[in-house]
Amino acid sequence: MQLKADIQYVKGVGPARAEAFHKLSVDTAGALLRYYPRAYEDWSQIVPIREMPENTPCCIRATVCHTPEKIRVPGGLLLFKTSVTDGEGLLNLTFFNNKYIGKMLKEGEEYLFFGKATRNRYGAREMASPLFQKPQSANAIRPIYPSTAALPTKTIEKCVRAVLDSLDAPIPDILPEDIRLKNKLCTLDTAIRHIHFPPDEAALEEARRRLIFDELFLLQLGLLQMKSRTQTLKTDCVVQTDAFPEFCKLLPFTMTGAQQRAVKEATADMRSGEPMNRLLQGDVGSGKTAVAAALVFTAAKNGMQSAVMAPTEVLAEQHYRTFRNFFKGTGFEVALLTGSTPTAQKRKIKAALAAGEIQLAVGTHALLQEDVEFSRLGLVVTDEQHRFGVAQRASLSAKGDNPHILVMSATPIPRTLGLILYGDLNVSVLDELPPGRQTIETYCVGSSYHQRIYKFIDKHIERGLQAYIVCPLVEEGEGNLIPAEEYYETLSKGVFRHRRLGLLHGRMKPKEKDEVMRAFAAGELDILVATVVIEVGVDVPNAAVIVIENAERFGLSQLHQLRGRVGRGKEKSTCILVSDAQNEEATERFRVLCETTDGFKIADADLKLRGPGDFFGKRQHGLPALHLADILRDTEMLVTVRRAAEDLLKQDPALTAPEHTALRKQTDKMFSAASVG
Repeated sequence: MQLKADIQYVKGVGPARAEAFHKLSVDTAGALLRYYPRAYEDWSQIVPIREMPENTPCCIRATVCHTPEKIRVPGGLLLFKTSVTDGEGLLNLTFFNNKYIGKMLKEGEEYLFFGKATRNRYGAREMASPLFQKPQSANAIRPIYPSTAALPTKTIEKCVRAVLDSLDAPIPDILPEDIRLKNKLCTLDTAIRHIHFPPDEAALEEARRRLIFDELFLLQLGLLQMKSRTQTLKTDCVVQTDAFPEFCKLLPFTMTGAQQRAVKEATADMRSGEPMNRLLQGDVGSGKTAVAAALVFTAAKNGMQSAVMAPTEVLAEQHYRTFRNFFKGTGFEVALLTGSTPTAQKRKIKAALAAGEIQLAVGTHALLQEDVEFSRLGLVVTDEQHRFGVAQRASLSAKGDNPHILVMSATPIPRTLGLILYGDLNVSVLDELPPGRQTIETYCVGSSYHQRIYKFIDKHIERGLQAYIVCPLVEEGEGNLIPAEEYYETLSKGVFRHRRLGLLHGRMKPKEKDEVMRAFAAGELDILVATVVIEVGVDVPNAAVIVIENAERFGLSQLHQLRGRVGRGKEKSTCILVSDAQNEEATERFRVLCETTDGFKIADADLKLRGPGDFFGKRQHGLPALHLADILRDTEMLVTVRRAAEDLLKQDPALTAPEHTALRKQTDKMFSAASVG
């Protein structure tokens, strides 16, 4: 089998399962090999039940005493309980919301169980939602993949193994041999095989190191090449008239000193004759959008168009409404362009943009389509920049003649990392919150507090306020994670049957999402059950409570972003983190969040606590995705990689040498426009 082979032809996949893989952006055999495990479990050390340590992951070998029994608990959630024995000790097992567990665990059969043992209130040991498998199928170190109901981690594991077993040849290396040897890196073929099925911890670490190096190396090569292409640029998009004083008269509020300073810094850039490249950092609610609006207004007053690109349709739609309110009565035209914009309307918007009749286009990746043309694009704004790849920023800018670029982020980035990531971007920081923003009290509790939480929410609704309940999954997933769809049904028919509930998640059609958000913002819904689609952009001042279920599944900065959905009105707001996690990292995350609402302090803590992840978020196909590398954690390697990339480009600036062909193809993709609607 070749790496380019369609995923449906992998053994064990087929057309139906291929559709499920497509939803994970896995379309080929090679893409499946790049779908890395999110965690690993060591099943090689079997511990007797009597000797199990408490609150520490371990593996036991035991026989199921009886078929799991279904138990309903207050609130409508389902529990399944059984017990297992290894002949000397007995252990109770509990599974949450897994209606298939009765068929999966058979009475009298032996399994390996992996999880943490705790003691219940009666002193008996139990294990909540352990992983399990038949002894004969066990691996010493087992990969655990990001999974869905249609694709459990075991299924993904089998498919990955099928690809590796059927490859026609070793996976070709893209790193030049001298760089690989100098940095003592294993081959790419070895790294890919061992990242999925490591024979031991040393092999896993070696594989991770190689793959992290590759991801950062490609990123740095592309950024350095981009920097060299833009260093000598001039622009015709020069601001002659500073329209900021006029814009301030449109506002029903006075900008903070930090906002005014940021606008003046950016306006000076736009008057300089060189294209502005500025990063605008600001905590949740600091007023970044108002700064962007001031610059868009000035651009329009100087005969230029602007484009604002957001990572999600929900956020794009929110920006569209916000900018329309800012520019009401000015005669400036604002258009919204997303993947779900009706075809006929898209044609009208594109024609008006090309004719210069629209001053501001707000949208998602739909703005990047080849047939989207501007008459005179002078300003490009990307919101939540860490969610976009370099290519999206470059391809949108390419629609103008070296336009000004404003990058907005609510994720504070240390200056040293900012220089490595953003090259010559200047930085403006919004370090003041607008007056009237409420302090948000934050608490962390276990799942046993659900009934109290429901009463707390109900009291707020009685007072005419609203609440969010956030879940990490859309539909049924793994272990004891609460899926949003099922939770919504349970609450609607159970404890909140007398309230108005709405459901919002990323798989809904844009029109459905917009209708739900409109209803919530208008006060027609009391509670919004949602996934992280509400992380950015949703602004409902009347919402005063946010409950985050399975909070251990979210990163610190993400929790902070979610918390920022409340505290936007006059009422005191509360954030409740619900988690039964006992590990140190989760506990420390919750402690930091409960002690401070300062985004910059949280970012500092995030530097120390954050696990593997892609700082930039999901990128479009063809861009160098950071699946394993974490620029906040892998700072030391980032510096090493930067030097290696600089040395290579000194020797071969255009990467024209035959041995650099694979690298050139990868970096060229960073400059090609991603055609995604």
